[in-house]
Amino acid sequence: MKNILITGGSGFIGSNFIEYILKITNDVKIINFDNLTYAGNPENLKNIENDARYKFIKGDICDEELVSKIFSENNIDSVINFAAETHVDRSIHDPNIFIKTNVLGTGVLLSNAKRTWGDNFSDKRFLQVSTDEVYGTLPEDDKSIKFTENTPLQPHSPYSASKTGADCVVQSYFDTYKFPTLITRCSNNYGPYQFPEKLIPLIINNALNDKDLPIYGDGKQIRDWLFVEDHCDAIWTVLNKGKIGEVYNVGGDNEIMNIDIVKHILDHLKKPHSLITYVKDRLGHDRRYAIDAAKIKNELEWTPKYKFEDKIKDTIDWYLSNSEWINNVISGEYQNWIDKNYK
Repeated sequence: MKNILITGGSGFIGSNFIEYILKITNDVKIINFDNLTYAGNPENLKNIENDARYKFIKGDICDEELVSKIFSENNIDSVINFAAETHVDRSIHDPNIFIKTNVLGTGVLLSNAKRTWGDNFSDKRFLQVSTDEVYGTLPEDDKSIKFTENTPLQPHSPYSASKTGADCVVQSYFDTYKFPTLITRCSNNYGPYQFPEKLIPLIINNALNDKDLPIYGDGKQIRDWLFVEDHCDAIWTVLNKGKIGEVYNVGGDNEIMNIDIVKHILDHLKKPHSLITYVKDRLGHDRRYAIDAAKIKNELEWTPKYKFEDKIKDTIDWYLSNSEWINNVISGEYQNWIDKNYK
């Protein structure tokens, strides 16, 4: 049985990944290391919290002493680093916490993994979960141009710059030490358990409550959308089949304008388009992202299983069926519970 350290496992993608892995294999033990900040929610994993293959540790990846203890006591075989500050707007208001968590925290994980594993890396893996935002932006008028793994890194926000810095530190460990690193860069995820500040759950929640839907600029920013379970499957594929030192782009083959997604959600909920309110565009807002995922498809035989039109409906229906989860997140009830139970 392999022991996998999942950092940020109580967040949106991390919690979906843990559920997915425990569903498809019995040959793992998951150590979920999460600081339970605003987007880390233990409620996401309530269905597996008593599973013998699952262990939770609360803490900060920047805590050198605690990270060292986790490595020394748990015989870690692989690390998958989901832990990150992720919201672009928050990074614009407070860049320093993004730099600390995303860059310094990644460095703490790497140095402890290297120290613990010594020079015997043959069966070890360190997988950095990154983002297509590290590449910058693409022209809107030429859809043939997409991000490849060789696209230069040109981040335009403090968030994407911090993720770029983390990626560079991870890559340097392979280049310098031949440390067994892997990097995945995904497009926009959607699905259950996403924090309501993100586009899709924000629009769903506001529309249900007949609130204005704030849309940046003209709303014609283009993103490639990836269902979260497809992303989880891609990460598992890279962890088990990827070539160390390599980067793998993960995309859903779904380029859609933000405004079109908003209108689609409104139509599904039978809400008026008059709820749409255009606001001043975000600083440094990239216009278009698009992933070329040919490498992971051709080399590792991974392809997304789900179509956007099917899974966006399922996603909307999940939020409709889990209104209490959304209300608790928005009201801060989960944070109150965390503060009480994880002092």
